[in-house]
Amino acid sequence: MNPTIAIAITLVVYQVGLLSIGIWASRRTRNADDFYLGGRSLGPWVTAISANASSSSAWTLVGVSGAAYAWGLSAIWLLVGVMAGMLLAWLYVAPRLRAQAGGTDLTLIDFLCGPRDRPGGMRNRRIAAGIVLLSFAFYVSAQFAAAGIAFEQSLQLDAQLALAVGVTIIVLYTLLGGFWAVSTTDLLQGLLMAGAAILLPLIALSAVGGPGELWAAMAADPNAAISSVTGPNTGLAALGLVLGCAAIGTGHSGQPHVLNRFMALADPKQMGQAQMIGIGWTGIVLSGMLIVGWCGRVLLSPDAAGEGVLFGVAQHLLPPVFAGILVAAILSAIMSTADSQLLVAASCVTHDLPAKPGGAHALRWARLTVVGLSLLSLLLALYAPQSVFDRVLFAWHAVGSAFAPLVLVRLLGRHIDTRAVTAVLLIGSLGTIVLSLFPNTPGDWLERVAPFSMALIIAASASRPNAGVQA
Repeated sequence: MNPTIAIAITLVVYQVGLLSIGIWASRRTRNADDFYLGGRSLGPWVTAISANASSSSAWTLVGVSGAAYAWGLSAIWLLVGVMAGMLLAWLYVAPRLRAQAGGTDLTLIDFLCGPRDRPGGMRNRRIAAGIVLLSFAFYVSAQFAAAGIAFEQSLQLDAQLALAVGVTIIVLYTLLGGFWAVSTTDLLQGLLMAGAAILLPLIALSAVGGPGELWAAMAADPNAAISSVTGPNTGLAALGLVLGCAAIGTGHSGQPHVLNRFMALADPKQMGQAQMIGIGWTGIVLSGMLIVGWCGRVLLSPDAAGEGVLFGVAQHLLPPVFAGILVAAILSAIMSTADSQLLVAASCVTHDLPAKPGGAHALRWARLTVVGLSLLSLLLALYAPQSVFDRVLFAWHAVGSAFAPLVLVRLLGRHIDTRAVTAVLLIGSLGTIVLSLFPNTPGDWLERVAPFSMALIIAASASRPNAGVQA
């Protein structure tokens, strides 16, 4: 069978499956609690894998494998940073957030900003919602941009037309089923990612002759930085690379589309099982993508460089039909990641921003928000030239540096004054935006470390012990 036909057939079957999930989930979506948190009844597997898949897909598959290809051994610091952040999120944040907010708050902004009638409460809600909407426009566009890379390299189709079809499918099942549809499709997506991250690296390692041969080939690369653990950086620049990559993990504890999965876990007693699944999944997928990127340097010609290395390795090593199925599965996983961000954006517009949320037309406005943000993100993906890697990390840190300091301090059972909440939100987000306009430092450490650290210091210094008060 022609590989393009195999890919097309697999895509059609997969997308029909997504729409079927949306129709099924629509029968379980009766109110805002169902639409945004699935009735707080997720099991450990759906909670763990959907939380991780919703935050990792395009960046982990396309960005990390591309970084490993371009950076060489120094990309290992991405694994270190993300795993550190994942451990913090799952072992510290998840159980405490489920206990403190899982039974009452509908969104993360509810938990962080508190009652609307408190002085400064609505101001902070509007700032927080604005941060999410702006950042997620770039975040969702990164998912669409990754899909465009896949369409161009695996299907030889016009990226604009193919992206429009893919975005339409995502919007339809998100509109139909809300959180239930998003979480269930993310579970399927996460399992596909894990399967690809096990299968393809094993085949690629075998093709290069094993780990020893891979290391020998990297050491023999004309670019000496490929086999260096700090790349071309030395001294303070090498320290900056390590700090910048390590700081990627700090943002994980502030991502609304991840933390709402923690809030939706049905039984707190299942948290331990969810933690093991979530942490294990991350280690498998990240390690696999690093290996694919490194093997790609050996297996592919230099003109196959960059963020298309994942698809290049799959097509180079697998028989046409199997390559088509794998590429289609990866492509579908990338496309379906955007749904979680769209749902959080909808909750910002209909629940977090209004002085009186709810009402007869709340779900209608939520669905219009999904459509509007999808169109904006599609335009950014098509016409804003930036890599998937950079686009995701910019949005990730703008949100993470604004929200994670508040989350970490609040979960200690401390009250934060509303004026300090405002300062943390603005310094974390605007600091990231301003520093992103300057030339990159090694590992982008300044952009990733400084706003988060300043925001955390403010949140901690302005807090006081008062477990009974929500801020």
